[in-house]
Amino acid sequence: MKKTLIANAHVISPGVDIRRARIVLKGRKIVSVERQDAPQSAVCACNSGFDEIVDVRGKYVMPGFIDVHLHGASGFDVCDATPEAISAIAEAKLAEGCTTFLPTTLTIDGRTLKAAARAVAAYMKGQRFSKVPGLHLEGPFINPACCGAQNPAFVRKPSIREVMGIAAIAPVKIVSFAPEMKGGTEFAEACLANGIVPSCGHSGASFAQLQPAYAKGLRHMTHFCNQMTKLHHREIGLVGAGFLVDDLNTEIIGDRIHLCDDMLRLVFKLRDPAHVQLITDSLRCSHEADGYSFEMGGMKVRLQDGQARLVEGGNLAGSTLWINQGLKNLRDVTGLPLKDLVRTTSWNQAIELGMGRQLGKVEKGYVADLAVLDTKTFDVCAVFVDGEQRI
Repeated sequence: MKKTLIANAHVISPGVDIRRARIVLKGRKIVSVERQDAPQSAVCACNSGFDEIVDVRGKYVMPGFIDVHLHGASGFDVCDATPEAISAIAEAKLAEGCTTFLPTTLTIDGRTLKAAARAVAAYMKGQRFSKVPGLHLEGPFINPACCGAQNPAFVRKPSIREVMGIAAIAPVKIVSFAPEMKGGTEFAEACLANGIVPSCGHSGASFAQLQPAYAKGLRHMTHFCNQMTKLHHREIGLVGAGFLVDDLNTEIIGDRIHLCDDMLRLVFKLRDPAHVQLITDSLRCSHEADGYSFEMGGMKVRLQDGQARLVEGGNLAGSTLWINQGLKNLRDVTGLPLKDLVRTTSWNQAIELGMGRQLGKVEKGYVADLAVLDTKTFDVCAVFVDGEQRI
């Protein structure tokens, strides 16, 4: 079994900040994380019985990022429903330091959703780049009054039967839906019974309308503040719920566009970082240049000034965010220590997906999914997946 030393690492992990450390990998696992008293040379390491030595020269070594909400990148969308599309997106995400992601579908017809599931299942057989444990279905069970950039022509009532038909092809991990729609509470309960995270999104629910689904176990909010009922002094809505209810896991798009800097600061002032999940909600225009135009669920979108907006109406339609830059944005805006913020990039997601004892930490016994970042720019310098250096 291959033994690898990562030397001269600045380890950032939930609750951990070690400025000079050595990390030992054996196969796909981390076997030790130790403090270094002084810089360690590769020659010294070679004489210590390692098969490979990677000197990261003081760069950050963090848990590989887990993005639970993204639609595409590099000119491809999950709903292109081809193995080529999923592979290209996985390669792009790897370049962001993202080692695990959930391909996220649109509000679209059932045939396309099943085709997308087949493409994901095909990628999961090899997983050359980032890893995919399953799908995130964003819709089609949303409130037509809160579609945003989703196509209202494909909205339909919550159906666990449809979800399980897709799950029979590829695992479904999260479903974003509007709990106030008829059958929403029962749908949330059925999702949980089948190991699927129900998430409140694209919803016009009042705080009271959220309560029945919450009582049945709903604990996740899709792209917090976007396409949900706003905070008002006589009806706190879903945004108010995200601030008031301690154990709601709130997704945030960290591009400083979908949430302004003041809102990001407010989120981290009022929310425990243990219940915040950084996402990209990236579209096929991510990793593409300004001026890129495309269709999304039959709706025309154009990328201009780094913002993807519907041609008709101008609604924001997702982001071009790279998750490594999302973390830098959170650090720059909030000023919070990286050892606190880093759990929003991976461990929180891993816990909710049932992988919290395997992923999300740079710690002995955890899978060696690691992102190596420049300490100033947060550019990705190296990525390890299952102990293998893939960048």
